[in-house]
Amino acid sequence: MARKSCHLFPAIARFSGIFLAIALNLLLNNSVAVSGGQDYRDALKKSILFFEGQRSGKLPPDQRLRWRRDSALHDGASAGVDLTGGYYDAGDNIKFGFPMAFTTTLLSWSIIDFGKNMGSELGNALKAVRWATDYLLKATAKDGVIYVQVGDPISDHDCWERPEDMDTSRTVYQVDADHPGSDVAGETAAALAAASIVFRRWDPAYSRLLLNRAIKVFEFADRHRGAYSSSLRHAVCPFYCDVNGYQDELLWGAAWLHKASRRREYREYIVRNEVVLRAADTINEFGWDNKHAGINVLISKEVLMGKSDDLKAFQRNADGFICSILPGISHPQIQYSPGGLIVKEGVCNMQHVTSLSFLLLAYSNYLSHANKAVPCGETSASPALLKHLAKRQVDYILGDNPMGMSYMVGYGAHYPQRIHHRASSLPSIQAHPAHIGCKEGSRYFLSPNPNPNRLIGAVVGGPNTTDAFPDARPFFQESEPTTYVNAPLVGLLAFFSAHP
Repeated sequence: MARKSCHLFPAIARFSGIFLAIALNLLLNNSVAVSGGQDYRDALKKSILFFEGQRSGKLPPDQRLRWRRDSALHDGASAGVDLTGGYYDAGDNIKFGFPMAFTTTLLSWSIIDFGKNMGSELGNALKAVRWATDYLLKATAKDGVIYVQVGDPISDHDCWERPEDMDTSRTVYQVDADHPGSDVAGETAAALAAASIVFRRWDPAYSRLLLNRAIKVFEFADRHRGAYSSSLRHAVCPFYCDVNGYQDELLWGAAWLHKASRRREYREYIVRNEVVLRAADTINEFGWDNKHAGINVLISKEVLMGKSDDLKAFQRNADGFICSILPGISHPQIQYSPGGLIVKEGVCNMQHVTSLSFLLLAYSNYLSHANKAVPCGETSASPALLKHLAKRQVDYILGDNPMGMSYMVGYGAHYPQRIHHRASSLPSIQAHPAHIGCKEGSRYFLSPNPNPNRLIGAVVGGPNTTDAFPDARPFFQESEPTTYVNAPLVGLLAFFSAHP
């Protein structure tokens, strides 16, 4: 959920270098023993495998999570289009286009920046991206229309049933000229553009298709401006309601199109709209709803390479983001738990942990290549420090925390057993071939027993502000996994598997 904040530099300047150093030391050397022995390669493999458990549609022969089967094979039929495929966003059976597109963008960014560290897992990462982009191409195939959601969220959330058994409404929702959605369209353009970079080497024809579609989708987003939650409020709110507004997605889409196409028009768009589209707003936010920190970090790469001095303001914003996230800077939006985990208000805290940590790592790499550090008041944050902070968050997720628990299913000896996830918590088709109806699944939801199907690689919403974790399905804020938690984690794990 988006939150507004004032500019951060005046607050930063009040903290001395000594105070900041003490705070950093306390965080990085707190009472939790950091083992330094995490198997990042194993975690990487599992973090990518998770996406196979979220697949919708007809599953391919090489599907590895065999307890999942084909589902939602008639999606789009009510609108006369084929909308099969794609991903379920979390523990429900809806295909929400906004978070799916953001997931695709972050998976692509993970490969662009850290694919060289993925080794044998690169092929699986490419498949994870393509499962999403194949769907997004279907959703954007009709000129002037983008299909942004399949499934009625009210009826879906009133049931607890396997995706293979779905008998709830598969209503199709769209944005168009009369019902704009610049936010979801801008993010979709970003996803297609980022993925076009990913496939440039592996499948040039597919890459060109993705880029050409991204260009058309962005033109639609920019020409017909408006928030999709105004057009589709009853369907997308409160689930993925765009609280932050659509302006950031337009800048985000333009930034990725410039990176993918190198066309001057997108660079000029960014310069022309920097103030109008509020690039300096909420610079310490990054997620499916708010792209500001990501925009500033992404564009800063060119500035740090000495290519774009007229975009210097984006680097200043990125520096401000870094300073605001450092422990010791008293900022109400970002705190740390006693065990050292980044904590922000709202549901599914782990989405903030992985997304913000990804930006820390990406920016540290850009700074390293430019031989720069981030000035924060009377001190500075080096690239090494940013990597260390990101690694500390990853290690916390994998088990170096007060609970001694890995928050990734299937990783380590102690991990969540009762995640808030329909397919995982209900018997598989193989174990229970008979249909399980809408309300029949309730007894599995309320059961204290572990989930019968392990959703390997799923990272749950995570512990609360005191580092405590209730391993129970009803506590969805803590126990539900999402695709957009895992997507940036893929890049983090790839890097640390090569640089432990």
